[in-house]
Amino acid sequence: MSIVMEKNSEKFVVIGLGLMGGSLALDIKNKRDDAVVYGFDTNEKHTLKAKELGIIDKIGKEEDILDAHWIIVAVPVDKSMDVLVNVLNKINAHTIVFDVGSTKSQICETVKNHQNRRNFIAAHPIAGTEFSGPQAAMKDLFLDRTNIICEVEKTAFVFQEKALELFKQIGMRIRYMDPVSHDKHIAYMSHLSHISSFMLGKTVIEEEKNERDIFDMAGSGFESTVRLAKSSPAMWTPIFKQNKDHVVKSLSEYIANLNSFKELLEQEKYEEVFTTLEETNRIKQILK
Repeated sequence: MSIVMEKNSEKFVVIGLGLMGGSLALDIKNKRDDAVVYGFDTNEKHTLKAKELGIIDKIGKEEDILDAHWIIVAVPVDKSMDVLVNVLNKINAHTIVFDVGSTKSQICETVKNHQNRRNFIAAHPIAGTEFSGPQAAMKDLFLDRTNIICEVEKTAFVFQEKALELFKQIGMRIRYMDPVSHDKHIAYMSHLSHISSFMLGKTVIEEEKNERDIFDMAGSGFESTVRLAKSSPAMWTPIFKQNKDHVVKSLSEYIANLNSFKELLEQEKYEEVFTTLEETNRIKQILK
């Protein structure tokens, strides 16, 4: 009986068993009864933990790439290019490969001339938490979240259809975008907010050296704003590196706004302070 189940199963290989890879594995196992999930991670403790938590069914081996139906690359973006090329070099003609990286231009450029480019989907599910590792994985992380797909026209149509079915089954909304536009917009909507959170945390930590009880005064506003500063530096440093130009531009505009606001306070122009806040309040209608 077990042999028949193995033959009829759908083989998923997840490379990178942190929050994103682990959560995808859980959702796939939850939504597809025939799925068998194999897992890889460079951190052996992560692999063993993922197996212990039931995130993966089996610990993957290199040869599992050869006959996989699906391969999900969920590693930091500085590692993903080499991993993707290695995977695309080994897959069979029917394997679907997708990544979940927060930057897309360099990844798409790296694989654009690969002989198996048609098997690859450049994806970015916009979901996550400030936690990392397999213990952070959760079901329904992607429910009602947007998944941006870049250069979909370079993926074979049959693989597009299967991937869209999987993404929608997990609960994701789909948007299409070119890689440059993706990296530009995500710099403002995600990367800038992470930097802001890290730097707010840094500012407060430096003040805490002199004011030991400052964190006793921290309210929900501070906690929600600085939450992203708990995110993994190992994941975010490569993201900032790959998307440097767009991040620097967004930072420059953000710093200019901060300086303008500082000047209003210094000059005691409180009516203009009110107007600035009131105009920005429009975001309540945008982000409901």
